[in-house]
Amino acid sequence: MARKSGIGTLLGFDLEREGPTPLFQQLCRQLRQAVLEGRLRPGARLPATRFLAHELGLSRNTVLTAYDQLASEGFLELRHRSGVFVAEDLPIAEPVALESPPTPAPRIGRRGQATIGSRPVIDARAAPDAQRWPGCFASALPDVASFPFDLWARLLARHWRRPSAQLPVGGDAGGHPDLRAAIAHYVGEARGIACDPDHVLVVSGIRQALDLTCRLLLDSGDAAWMENPGHPGLRAVLVANGLQVASVPVDGDGIDVAAGRRMAPRARLACVAPSHQYPLGVALSLQRRLMLLDWAREAEAWVLEDDYDSEYRYAGRPLAALKSLDADHRVIYVGTLSKLMFPSLRLAYLVAPPQLADAFRRLRAALDDQPSMVAQPALAELFRSGHLAAHVRRMRQTYAARQRAFLAAAQEQLDGLIAFKPEDSGLHLVGRPQGRLKNRHDHALAALARREGIVLSCLSEYDAVGGGPEGLMFGYAAAPEHLVASALQRLKEIWTQ
Repeated sequence: MARKSGIGTLLGFDLEREGPTPLFQQLCRQLRQAVLEGRLRPGARLPATRFLAHELGLSRNTVLTAYDQLASEGFLELRHRSGVFVAEDLPIAEPVALESPPTPAPRIGRRGQATIGSRPVIDARAAPDAQRWPGCFASALPDVASFPFDLWARLLARHWRRPSAQLPVGGDAGGHPDLRAAIAHYVGEARGIACDPDHVLVVSGIRQALDLTCRLLLDSGDAAWMENPGHPGLRAVLVANGLQVASVPVDGDGIDVAAGRRMAPRARLACVAPSHQYPLGVALSLQRRLMLLDWAREAEAWVLEDDYDSEYRYAGRPLAALKSLDADHRVIYVGTLSKLMFPSLRLAYLVAPPQLADAFRRLRAALDDQPSMVAQPALAELFRSGHLAAHVRRMRQTYAARQRAFLAAAQEQLDGLIAFKPEDSGLHLVGRPQGRLKNRHDHALAALARREGIVLSCLSEYDAVGGGPEGLMFGYAAAPEHLVASALQRLKEIWTQ
């Protein structure tokens, strides 16, 4: 029978069974060293003698002798009926670490360095003093507090209290069959996309969907169009796959297809967010959509459609998906559930062209077997029951009201400093510095806000070319309404001091 992992395994004891030094002395020395190095902290409880003896394959008397020796030296305390503990007042002032040679800086490959870049990772949902202004104003963050977690917990319990024989085992690389069927029905009704459940692939997010697309359809050195400004996470995926990225400008009508043709006419892939471009928030015009599909057909290229928050449109019906116009089956559609539910769910879906569905599933199986099945049956029921649609309708009304309230508060607090305009969709607004702030870099303004615990993303961070317009992204969806005015007032104070 294999032994369970315990303190002997964790501390890495190495006892020489045939060596000249008695085993109790070896154990005593290694326990002492663990205390000196700080691996056993003051007050930590040590295993009972019987357990440690079994763990290390020693007699109990050997462990007792080592404990007694260390107790006499002041390293351990033997408490009657409580156990053995590392002494709170050790016989030395500071832990002593073993000397080791300096670790050389690791060599990072050129592609890896290009992927991670030189900028530090900043969590847009956290800040030094984020508790003062929770949710103000992280972009693309939904209001997770309004999600019906009680209902979600009941659905999870229903499917896992007595799971079917197959559920704990999994098996389908495309995802749970019920969830794929529910998604196929949903995109057919809500986005006008005709597809079969077999065309649906459950993934962890847009970046995994893009990575699978690149691995399946492109070769290292191929060119790909990327919206500029655009999401740096998607650019990182393209770079990680060894692609040449053409940063195609975005204007008021979306990605400039004519510019893309000039920059990289033989590109193999275009990454676009037609319904609500991130970060500018513009929608791809019908003329540009048709131009993009014409280019993809002529170049025998592919289009990855990132439809990350199309459900949150506040004027009229949501715009039709680009894929609904795709008669040549060149569009790979990706939708996410993180914006509809909560970000840590980490579930999205890819709708593949029919001729690629089987290849996508086989690639997924070759790389990481299958997505986690824990949430998928409950999510399928959330779709089928109509509860998810009802939640989206409620949140659409809530977010529309929050945008109006935000704009009213911004008019009062930031008038003449930051210019906003209403948007028909999305979870954030882009503010353009003006007046006294016109010549201030957005990085400097965002840094001042962050010191106050207010998280603002900079438009310039999404510009891969440089020289583009600057601005600040204000996420209003998760911002508590009672904090918005005071948070904007505080921004006015720190920006005008």
